[in-house]
Amino acid sequence: MKGRENKPHIGIFGRRNNGKSSLINAIVGQDIAIVDAQAGTTTDPVKKSIEIFGIGPVVLLDTAGIDDVGEVGQKRIQKSLEALKQIDLALLVITDRHFGEPEKRLVTQFEDFAIPYMVVNNKCDTVTAPPAELPFPVWDVSAKTHEGIDRMIEGMVKIMPPSAYISHSLLGDLIGEGDTVVLVTPIDTEAPEGRLILPQVQMIRDVLDHDAVSVVLKEDLLERYLATHEAPALVITDSQMFGRVSQIVPEEIPLTSFSIVLAHHKGDFAHYLEGTPHLDKLQDGDRILMLESCTHRTSCDDIGRHKLPRWIQQHTGKQLHFDFVAGLDTIPDIRPYAMVIQCGGCMITHRQLLNRLKPAVDQQIPVSNYGMAIAYLNGIFDRAVKPFRR
Repeated sequence: MKGRENKPHIGIFGRRNNGKSSLINAIVGQDIAIVDAQAGTTTDPVKKSIEIFGIGPVVLLDTAGIDDVGEVGQKRIQKSLEALKQIDLALLVITDRHFGEPEKRLVTQFEDFAIPYMVVNNKCDTVTAPPAELPFPVWDVSAKTHEGIDRMIEGMVKIMPPSAYISHSLLGDLIGEGDTVVLVTPIDTEAPEGRLILPQVQMIRDVLDHDAVSVVLKEDLLERYLATHEAPALVITDSQMFGRVSQIVPEEIPLTSFSIVLAHHKGDFAHYLEGTPHLDKLQDGDRILMLESCTHRTSCDDIGRHKLPRWIQQHTGKQLHFDFVAGLDTIPDIRPYAMVIQCGGCMITHRQLLNRLKPAVDQQIPVSNYGMAIAYLNGIFDRAVKPFRR
């Protein structure tokens, strides 16, 4: 169950008119990217979903030229560089084996973000001079004649990190065949009309994949269920119900939340564990950055925009300032923030989430997750993360 944002992302980078869009068409085998002889046809990063045998569904990011000019051109380059935070693999497209300063700077950024990359020498069918020697592997291809394209794709499959496309279990070894897992899913004004939210659906599927039994109920039926049924192997609740649910579920039954499961599955769990207790160290005037992985209409019941900030203020008794960044929008200068709190991240990839938090981690700013923060505020942090400390 992968939406576009959960598929591996492959970024296509290079100078203008090096044939980046033509290369995408050659990979896909059809004309899906606009191609023109005029340099600078691609202005902003454009996403295209395709399937690559050996990897599966992926998203190709066609970016603007890294040698664009003028004030607008610099903005396009910046947009292309921001795409580095989204990708799992990079293709750096050159021609005539020309590898200059713009390419060197880009490779340095690939390495800073630990992004595996391939240098692809396009238009090899038009070169008559002997190929220049470069101190690293180069894939010679022709997007026009498709020479070398299959070999290049084989290389992509080999160096794509398996973690980008192999879907690991959310619940790992927490449950086994025949176990019962209770999923507490409140239906309030935040709940989408007529359906469950993505983390709840993902959890149900993972329980079924374990050949276990999934029991989905609202919080007001939980006490009755526990009193009339055998104790479940695990209870997973919506984070905002932690306070109430923890009083109902006996201590001997493992308890956690959807958000914490996601934090362990794709987040920076070790830094979450370390950073969450910093909630007790916040001071008057501190700024907190709230990171949401999706964009949506908010209401007065919104957990990230309203409830969690209010609970933090009440817990600390301090006057705090909260800023919000949604989706994959650019994060402002991270240095003024005393803390960063990230949502579960159900709409983005593992690498995208790690890169969202990287500026804060690099600056040693404490980071947390919605569910872990709420558990801490309710005094059940150790209990909520205990299933994942084993």
